[in-house]
Amino acid sequence: MTLDLSAQQLASTLSQLGERALLYEVAVNPKPGLVDPVSAGPHPDMTVFTFIDSATSLQEYLHKCALAGQYFEQTEDKPPELFGQLRRLGQRAEQTMFETTNGVNTHKGAIFSLGVLVAATAQQLTVNGKYATNEVIAITKQMLQGLTENDFKKIKATSPALLTAGERQFLKYGKAGIRGEAEAGFPTVVELALPFLRQRQGTTMERLLDTLMRIAGNTDDSNLIKRAGDAKITDWMHVQSNHYFELGGSRTSAGQVFLKQLNEIFLSRNLSLGGSADLLILTIYFALLEGQLR
Repeated sequence: MTLDLSAQQLASTLSQLGERALLYEVAVNPKPGLVDPVSAGPHPDMTVFTFIDSATSLQEYLHKCALAGQYFEQTEDKPPELFGQLRRLGQRAEQTMFETTNGVNTHKGAIFSLGVLVAATAQQLTVNGKYATNEVIAITKQMLQGLTENDFKKIKATSPALLTAGERQFLKYGKAGIRGEAEAGFPTVVELALPFLRQRQGTTMERLLDTLMRIAGNTDDSNLIKRAGDAKITDWMHVQSNHYFELGGSRTSAGQVFLKQLNEIFLSRNLSLGGSADLLILTIYFALLEGQLR
C-alpha cells in the first residue's frame, strides 16, 4: 500500500481493513471454543450475528484511531500521549460495543490492540508514504513504552472485584497478557503468526485455521487460563496444537477430524481461545495490508 489518499480516505481505508479483519476471524471455522457461523461453542450468549453487529459498530472508532495517528505529532518525549487519546476513544468504543450487543463482550480485547495498530499504521503511512509492517511495529513500541509498568503498578491497591481477568492473572501468575504482548510490539503476531500465514498454502479458510492453531500452540492464552482456572492449561493446548500439525493441519482429513474432536473437548470443558482469536485478528489485519489475503 502506498499513500495517495486524503486523510479522510486513508482513515476510511484502514478502518475498513480493520473491520474486515474482525469479520474474517469470526467467519473462520471450525474454531475450538470460539464463535463461528457453525457453532457458538461455549458462548451461549453469542452468535455469529452478534460478532458481525459488533464488528460493524467499531468501524467509526477505527476511523477515529486512524485520524488520531495521522494528525498526532510524534516526538520522543510525547509518544504515550497518542495512546492516551486512543485509550479514551477505546473506552467509548467499548460502550458502543456493549450497546450494540446488549451487554455481550465480543471484541473488548481487539478494541485495544486493533485501535493501536490502526493508529500506528496511519502515522507510518503519513510519514513514509509506503507501507512497512516493521515500521508500524516500531511506532507501536514507542507509543506503548512503559505500558505494563504504569498499568500494573496500580492494581495491588485496587479492589479484586474491579480487576480485569488479565490483571488477576498478572497478580496470580506474573503474566503480562495482551499489555505485555502489545508493549513488546506484538511478537506473536509479527514474528510467528504472520510469517507462518505468508508461507501457508491452501484456501483462505485453511490458512487462517492453521494460523489460529499456530498462535494457540505458542502463547499463554489469557482467556483459556481464565476459563480453566489454571495456567497449566496452556501446556495442554500446546500439545494439542503440535498434534494437529503432525496430522497435517486443516488440509488433511485427519487434521479436520482432530479439530472437530478438539472443539467438542472445549465445549465440554467450557474452554475458549479468545486471546488467540484476538491475535488472529491482528495477523489478518497485517496480512490484508501486505496483500497476503484477497
